[in-house]
Parts: sequence; structure tokens; C-alpha cells
Amino acid sequence: MDQFTINLLFVGASFALYIGIAIWARAGSTSEFYAAGRGVHPVLNGMATGADWMSAASFISMAGLIAFVGYDNSTYLMGWTGGYVLLALLLAPYLRKFGKYTVPEFIGDRFYSPTARMVAVLCLIIASVTYVIGQMTGVGVAFGRFLEVSNTTGLLIGAVVVFAYAVFGGMKGVTYTQVAQYCVLILAYTIPAVFISLQLTGKVIPGLGLFGTDMSSGEPLLLKLDQIVTDLGFKSYTGHHTDTLNMVLFTLSLMIGTAGLPHVIMRFFTVPRVADARWSAGWALVFIALLYLTAPAVGAMARFNITNQFWPNGTEGEAVSLETIANDPAYHWMATWEKTGLLKWEDKNDDGKIQYYNDKNPDMEARATANGWVGNELTKFDNDILVLANPEIANLPGWVIGLVAAGGLAAALSTAAGLLLAISSAVSHDLMKGQLTPNMSESSELMSARVAMAVAIAVATYLGLNPPGFAAQTVALAFGLAAASIFPALMMGIFTKRINNVGAVVGMLVGLLFTMVYIFLHKGWFFIPGTASFPDTVEGSLFGIQSTAIGAVGALLNFVAAFVVSSMTAAPPKEIQDLVESVRIPRGAGAATDH
Repeated sequence: MDQFTINLLFVGASFALYIGIAIWARAGSTSEFYAAGRGVHPVLNGMATGADWMSAASFISMAGLIAFVGYDNSTYLMGWTGGYVLLALLLAPYLRKFGKYTVPEFIGDRFYSPTARMVAVLCLIIASVTYVIGQMTGVGVAFGRFLEVSNTTGLLIGAVVVFAYAVFGGMKGVTYTQVAQYCVLILAYTIPAVFISLQLTGKVIPGLGLFGTDMSSGEPLLLKLDQIVTDLGFKSYTGHHTDTLNMVLFTLSLMIGTAGLPHVIMRFFTVPRVADARWSAGWALVFIALLYLTAPAVGAMARFNITNQFWPNGTEGEAVSLETIANDPAYHWMATWEKTGLLKWEDKNDDGKIQYYNDKNPDMEARATANGWVGNELTKFDNDILVLANPEIANLPGWVIGLVAAGGLAAALSTAAGLLLAISSAVSHDLMKGQLTPNMSESSELMSARVAMAVAIAVATYLGLNPPGFAAQTVALAFGLAAASIFPALMMGIFTKRINNVGAVVGMLVGLLFTMVYIFLHKGWFFIPGTASFPDTVEGSLFGIQSTAIGAVGALLNFVAAFVVSSMTAAPPKEIQDLVESVRIPRGAGAATDH
């Protein structure tokens, strides 16, 4: 059986499973559409949260970023897992006790202001739309390779599948679909990692293999990897090469952005009791850890295999020849990925070989000149393909490649569905029902939620066709926006009685606008009069802080603005202060109240 047929069987079977579950768990009320009827077991909710969380960025892109940068990109691991600790300790149980359906609804009631609710809707939509772009990018990458279609066609197919199970199932359908998607994605991520760890180090557990010995050389794997990449002019894999300020701020942005993402918080509205919300967060950490503890090994071993393929006799030997690439089955992965446009190479010096090295490193100039090299000939290697291509690079069995195809799509689709549900809930429940047509019937609200979901899918698909970066990079910007706008409002809403409606609104707007403007300036997305197009970069930044790390500064400004404005205006009414008190100090672990 050829590889395309195997891929089609795995992907088709997984899609049939998801759509079947959605039909079985079809939402019949707004309670089921928004919160799955508040009847999800905490273990299942933890598993669904893991799938909701482990997006295309985690499954497809994160290991690629780690592979080509090394230690410095461990910020993704630290920030994303640390955020769940914050979520479990500081937000989940209190928001569940409040008993509402959406994050904007909590903010609107806590700050006794329709304006605050609308600002929260704005923040939610901006952060979620930015996030969903990364998921749709991942869908296009996975479909493009494994179904041998263009990225655009793959993205459109993925949008249709999400539509099929998310629009009708709502939170109830999405929850049980995500349980199945978690099982698919975790098997798809860990099984290839086990195979590759056994190949390179003889160890079954990839995390142990990372610190094991490379069987071909007898040297520690990481030490050998450091030697290989530095010989080619790249920075050492295990060294710290970026500035510590950005590393700390980026990690913090990811942490508080995680705790402020509405589609993740919504998951904790689906459990029966306050205690179950905390247990759900704990189980989610367990399920997430299975992938996140494996990701560093996947990144390092993939970098090791790729470099060895381009320099099969070591970095002092000969580079791989075009003849070998064309005729050796071990290199067939290059031809298949070249068709997607995400992998390219060019024999610039017409020597029949492909030299892969860092031609930006001045220390390599003498060696390049002596050997007749005229530049790095691996002209494109998109980070987003690494995990998906990993089994092919390592020559694993065809069924493993098919499983990875299904896993990558499960990761992207599960998070996309959660984000789209958060967007549609904000539009139908907070904007339509809460503001524009408060007398809307339940059936009308349910229909408006489904229409909003369909429109959100269409918009996300359009934006996914022209993403502003790799999946994980795009997602990182969404975290910065959530960190600067939503997280501070939730924290102040729960833990202080002094913040009033004016302070909350000003704080959210200050955090959101500062962060958005900084990102747009830093990324060069503002049009500058007199230029022919958007510039690639804009010189100058605040203390050298990168756009992906600015969310932590935006959050600080949010807190400061809210406290300053609240101190200058009237304190919240007594009933609101009593409400904060009742939410902050849960009385027992029984059924959650509506207060």
C-alpha cells in the first residue's frame, strides 16, 4: 500500500470519528452549546483541555523552533506549562464559582458595566483571531503534505471539517471530540519519538534519550549535536545566546497569556463543581506534560538527523549529492516536501552537492572559500514541517507517518474549534444577547451562535491563507495580547474589591492598545508614507524588548492604569464588593453557585 493511501486512511478514519462524536453529542440548548451542560467529568475535561491547548503551535511548530534555536526556545515550554499552574491556582476555581458562560460575561458583571463587557469582547476577538491564524496555518501545512494538495486547498478542507463538527456540536460536541483528538495527537507525537530515540540512543523514553549517548559515535547526544552545529557555523545548541531580559519577559508573557486565553478558561465552565475546575487544571497539566516532556527530545533528535543527512560522513566530509537525493529512498522526504513549497534547495556552485551551513557566520568564510562554497544551499526549511517530516527523515514505517498526519491535524483542528467557539460565544451571548437584543429567545440565541461560528470559520480561513509568521510565532503574539488585556482584568476582578468599572475599562484599553501598537511597529505592519510597501523591520524598540515579549509590559501598564484610575474615582458599590468576597473565598467544594 502506498504512503498516500495510508495517510488517507488514517486521516479519513480520524475525521469520521470526530464527526460521528459531534453528531452523537449535538448541542440542543445554549447551556450545552456554551458549557456542555456543565456535566463534563474533570478527567475528560482535563484531556479535552489538553487537546484544546496543544495546538498546531505545540504539535507542529514548537519542536521545529527548538530544533533550529536550541535552549533559548525552551521559553515556549516554560511559559506554556507555567501558565497552567497560574490558571489552576489563581483563576479556574473562582471563575467556575461565579457560574457564567463566558469571560466577557464575568468581566461585565464583576465591573457592573456593559462597556467593560464590550471591551472584553473586543480583547477576546482580537486575541482569539490572532491565535486561530496559527491553527489554520498548521492545517494547511499538514493537509498540503499528507494529502498532496496545495496549502490553500488543505486549509479549505480543514475549515469544512471544523464546520461539520463545531457549528452543530458547540461546546458539548467539541469537548468529546477533543477527548478523541487528544488520544490521536499524543500517540502521533510520542510513538515516532520513541522510534527515533531507540534508533539514536537505544532508550525507549525520549526524554532519557535526550541525555543519553549517541550509539554511532559513543558520545553524549547533546555534546555531539553541539559539535556538529558549531562545526557548520551555527550557535551551540545547548548554549544561551539571546538576552536574558527578553527570555524572562517572553516566558512571563506566555505564562500570563495562557492564564488569560478565553478558549482555555471556557473549559472550566463545563464541570459540575468548583473543586472539579481545579482538578481539571491538574489533569490538564498531566496530559500536557506527556507532550511537553517529549518535545525537547524531538527537536534535538530531528536537528541531529537532518544535519547528518546533509553531511552523511560528518561535517568534515562531503555534503550530500544531488544524485543521492534523487535516488536514495532515505531522501524521498525531500522531494515530497519540496512540492509543498516549504522546503527548497539550490546547487549554487554547480558542484552536484548541497552544502548546508551558516553562511552568515564570518568565521565560515575561509572554510567556504577553500571548499568552493558560495552560500547555504538549503535555501528554505520551514520550521512548521519538522515534526510532520520527522518520521520520514528517520525512515520510520508508513503507518507511523500516517499517524503523524492524523495527529498534526487533530492538534490544529481541536484548538481551532475551541477558539472559534470562544469567538462565537462572545458574539452571540455577550454582544447579541447581552447588548443588542436582550429579549432574544434561547432558540434564536442558539442559531445566532451557530451563524457566528460559521462566520468566524470563514474569517479564520481567509486570514490563515496569509499568516504573519510560523504557527508558533503567530500564536505567541496572541498570548501577548491576552496577557496585556484579559489576564489583568480577571486577576483584579477576583482579588481586589477596589477596582471599579472605569479603572477596568481604561486598564484593558491601555494594555491592549499599547501591545498592539508596539507589535505592529516592531513587525513593520504599519504603512509608512513614501515607502512602496510595509517595511520588513522597524529600527528601535523599548529597551530592546521584542514584540513577542511585550505582553508582560502591557499587562503591567494595565494593572497600573486600572489602579490609578480607580483610586481617582468612586469605589465599586457594596454589592459588588460582597460579590468579589464570595467569589474569592469559595465556601466548600459543592455545586457552583451563580454568584
